[in-house]
Amino acid sequence: MSKSVEFFDQQFRHQSMDAALKLNPFEEQALPYLSGDVLDFGSGMGNLAFAAAKKGCKVTALDASSVAVNHIRSRAAAQGATVSATQADLRDYRIEGTYDCVVSIGLLMFFDCPTAFKVLAELQEHVRPGGYAIVNVLIEGTSYLDMFDSEAHCLFAPSEMLVRFSEWEIERSEFNDFEAPHQTMKRFSTVIARKPYARVEGGT
Repeated sequence: MSKSVEFFDQQFRHQSMDAALKLNPFEEQALPYLSGDVLDFGSGMGNLAFAAAKKGCKVTALDASSVAVNHIRSRAAAQGATVSATQADLRDYRIEGTYDCVVSIGLLMFFDCPTAFKVLAELQEHVRPGGYAIVNVLIEGTSYLDMFDSEAHCLFAPSEMLVRFSEWEIERSEFNDFEAPHQTMKRFSTVIARKPYARVEGGT
């Protein structure tokens, strides 16, 4: 088990139920864009997945944490929610099918950069034309590193996300700084982008 998975397993075990059910600011930004079939890639405790299900979405939740996945499964069964959860190593997970919305909030920076970019391309590939990708990562300038494996993490360049989505319709792009323990900083980049429909050669 990687250091980052251990970090979040411990964090999830000690979360209060109120904290477990509360959307973070990035999840609140994502929620209005979610519809239809949703892939929550790195779902954590499923906060966003259940909020999306209440909107009528069918959600596939994937996470490396057994604590998080077991929580989602129990809650989905108790509520009859349209949320299915699978534990997986998301560094090399092969996504099946396509989705109206693919969300990955606070995950890709836990992979080395080549893996992070490969996974991002895989996520983009599995968004249906006209659908949304919502991706949030830590960027250069982040000084809070306690949750990272020293040899396997990636702080994105500030411009990286816009470069990776250069052929998409950008609905929202922003940077956010948050204070972290020991006078450190977390710096985030968030992109909400719509996948264009394929152009038809010779079409009007």
